[in-house]
Amino acid sequence: MTELAAHEFWQEIHSPGTFRSDGDVSTSYIAELDDGRQLRLPVRVLADGQHALASLIINQASFQVLDVLAGSLAEKLEPFEVEVVAGLPTLGLTLAAAVAQKLGHTRYVPLGTSRKFWYRDSLSVALSSITTPTQQKRLYIDPRMLPLLEDRRVALIDDVISSGTSIVSGLQLLAGCGIEPVAIGAAMLQSRRWCETLDAVGPQWREKTVGVFSTPMLEMTETGTWRRPAV
Repeated sequence: MTELAAHEFWQEIHSPGTFRSDGDVSTSYIAELDDGRQLRLPVRVLADGQHALASLIINQASFQVLDVLAGSLAEKLEPFEVEVVAGLPTLGLTLAAAVAQKLGHTRYVPLGTSRKFWYRDSLSVALSSITTPTQQKRLYIDPRMLPLLEDRRVALIDDVISSGTSIVSGLQLLAGCGIEPVAIGAAMLQSRRWCETLDAVGPQWREKTVGVFSTPMLEMTETGTWRRPAV
């Protein structure tokens, strides 16, 4: 497998079987969609140096990749009869807008971290993210958007669900507005760490969470490559 430059990742959906998806990996991880199509993702080493994760930055993806991932996620959300999509910032907004279009909606509701002067602090919660762990943020909803969500079947969308903390913040914000989503969606479910986080909020959330594909926590081998954990 040829190595990719940093800007070349997540630019192409490959046909099934283009790359081997078993065995150890070095700098690329091969993610597979339900139909076998493949997407090459970069491997990101975690702080302990012994574990790594496959990464997806969806607002850097090609339009083709975004279109395929949004279409696949929309198909998985169809059984939930979603009436409106709410997107988590920042990267989740790119996917949420595309998913809403695939579902035939004319708009979506973006949550945000930038406080406009007409926002209310009572309609906000603390927000943390695995990709920006040192930044203190708050998650807001524009009060003008609430009528679009009230008494509707809402799906909460992020690009990647990893630790689950961002999704929990979104659930808490919507709960404070009297809204309980019927589904949670993401392009990638990254490892299984999010399961325990969502279980602590409510036992219903795991079965309401869908992703286009899943990737595992990788472990370093004796030769410095990365291995999928034993099932």
